[in-house]
Amino acid sequence: MYELVLTRKAQKFYQEVEASLAQRLNRCFDQLRQNAYEHPNIKRFKGDFAGLFRYRVGVWRVVYKVDEKQQLITILLIAHRQGYFVLDINRPELKFRGS
Repeated sequence: MYELVLTRKAQKFYQEVEASLAQRLNRCFDQLRQNAYEHPNIKRFKGDFAGLFRYRVGVWRVVYKVDEKQQLITILLIAHRQGYFVLDINRPELKFRGS
């Protein structure tokens, strides 16, 4: 079983959402703790974002990375599907731009 941590940005989003979405995110987090790779809602990113994954929660996307050595999942971002992701080359950070 994996340990799960949220980045400051993901934690802030999580704390501000409605209770119904928080419940759905909790189910997502429970699923990821069990298996971070296999679920119909999980897709592996390619290209610049190789090594990252996303879990679909309705119109929301949970973007995360897995550290197998430490058995740790880091939730990087929770964002609406209509935006797009930007990788900041100068700082190893994933950013989200709304459309």
